[in-house]
Amino acid sequence: MVSQARPGPCRIHRAMRAIGMAGRALEPMGRRAAERVAFGGPPASQDAVGQQIAESRTAIEQARSLTLETAWPIDGHGAEGARSEIAAVEAVAPRVAFEVLDGAIQVHGGAGVGDDTPLAAMYTWAGAMRIFDGPDEARVRTVARQELRPYLS
Repeated sequence: MVSQARPGPCRIHRAMRAIGMAGRALEPMGRRAAERVAFGGPPASQDAVGQQIAESRTAIEQARSLTLETAWPIDGHGAEGARSEIAAVEAVAPRVAFEVLDGAIQVHGGAGVGDDTPLAAMYTWAGAMRIFDGPDEARVRTVARQELRPYLS
């Protein structure tokens, strides 16, 4: 019984780690975009880079909110009562981290894939987080089943 109760909170913990990783990547992305000079100016002056930074911040906050919303029913009713929410946050948080890290690496250029920043190592870890407990598709399928259950009965 104890082993069955642990996966939900552990998966939420991994989601929180992924969100933290994404937040940690956003700071150097913004700094690099403001300080670097490329094509006659800082990348921050380019709309595409500003959009990437804004979308990264928004995605991080959405994933954080989803994680919080998922933790509440686990605290109150256990992981079994939040199966769909756990699956959703398991799919969303690592995906957000992966996408934010990709943007941060893009802004850093070649420096983003080297050892000068922690971005490449975090990118590898974020990719691995997407498959630890099975592929994203399995999580999405769980959410779909829960959502479609009232209509298929």
